[in-house]
Amino acid sequence: MATARGLRRNVFPDVSLAFRGLATVIPKVSRVDNTANLLDKVPHRKHPGIVHLNSVSLPPKLVEAAHFLVAQSSMRNLEKQTKALTNYLWSRKRPMETMDLRKKAEWVEQQLRVHTHQKDSLSEADEKKLQKKVMNIMRKTTYHWEALNYTEELSFLYMAARMDGIFAAVYRALHEIQKRVPDFQPRTLLDFGSGTGAVSWAAHSIWGETINEYMNIDHSASMLDLAEKLMKGLSEDQNLSFPGVYFRQFLPVSPKVKFDLVVSAYSLNELPSYSERVETVQTLWRKTDRFLGTDKVVHDPREPHIFAPCPHQLSCPCLSSNRVLPCNFIQAYYALPFSWNPPQKEERFSFLILCRGAGKSEKPWPRITQPVLCRPRHVHVHLDLYRCARNSQCGDLLPVLNPEGEQVLEDERSSMNKDES
Repeated sequence: MATARGLRRNVFPDVSLAFRGLATVIPKVSRVDNTANLLDKVPHRKHPGIVHLNSVSLPPKLVEAAHFLVAQSSMRNLEKQTKALTNYLWSRKRPMETMDLRKKAEWVEQQLRVHTHQKDSLSEADEKKLQKKVMNIMRKTTYHWEALNYTEELSFLYMAARMDGIFAAVYRALHEIQKRVPDFQPRTLLDFGSGTGAVSWAAHSIWGETINEYMNIDHSASMLDLAEKLMKGLSEDQNLSFPGVYFRQFLPVSPKVKFDLVVSAYSLNELPSYSERVETVQTLWRKTDRFLGTDKVVHDPREPHIFAPCPHQLSCPCLSSNRVLPCNFIQAYYALPFSWNPPQKEERFSFLILCRGAGKSEKPWPRITQPVLCRPRHVHVHLDLYRCARNSQCGDLLPVLNPEGEQVLEDERSSMNKDES
């Protein structure tokens, strides 16, 4: 599982139920059997496409441990520092690629030559002045990225500021796997960039009865120490809150070591380059036996497919060159009980879950990628789908199949295969 983007509107047409006249725009919808029992006595507020959670609560032992560590801390201005760190992390951008930096510098130089009417051939002194101006402009207009060094102090602040939100987002993503594939019972978990260990806590809350190994990987020794303190909590014997948890700074080297579930949450953007991010994802995929949350692996020929949030495997219109739309979801959660926190908060996140196998058994239900606006007497339809939509939220699936949409999907797949050949 990793952070990602959303719904393909070029395959599944947008179904808006706000106006009666749309039956002429989407003729297939008007020919749905309105007398059919869509849900077979299941209440619409509990239709099978609902995957959102009202509010997520952190495990009591984790809350207790975090509250104890904050209460015992001698750090000054903790509230101010946590807010400053939160704002910084949300405003943080990825580092600019070397090739993009060169292109930008060349463009700046060209613009300077045009505005100053300088010729291509300059004296050595003028050339140095020009290059100096280029560098000054680049420093002022380019985002200055630097790797975060998670010391003991910064790790503690990160725990106080972000652990509850990360837990909520990860729990929501894992919950979708649990609901849609109830037979999936993972025994091993790998968390890359584990930080405070929130992923292990979330996975244990869902599959605690089956997982017997939680491998936490983080390059920061201070962060690993903090995660271990949280895992031990207030236990007098200093035993971990649940068994099978391990903390390491490096990934297992052996290609034979694989995990049922591999997670990388809020960590890929901390890598310094696109090539390193791609290489890391490929490495994590090789470590994945079922879900990663694509390359062909020799020792595991099962093809990957997108499990969530996308209902198909085609290109994403949200990432079109004309307009890039973020595919974000929101999860409410009960915040850690610190004096500066409100009782409830919301985490906005994107996610991507990849799964081994063709995924033919998955129902290609369209995903809701925008908030559902429910207004009294705004809709005049005679479809069970309408009532399902009213009881749904952004991120849920709608339990409906569009025969025409499925045919479009098959046609596009055939076209893609022809292009590749």
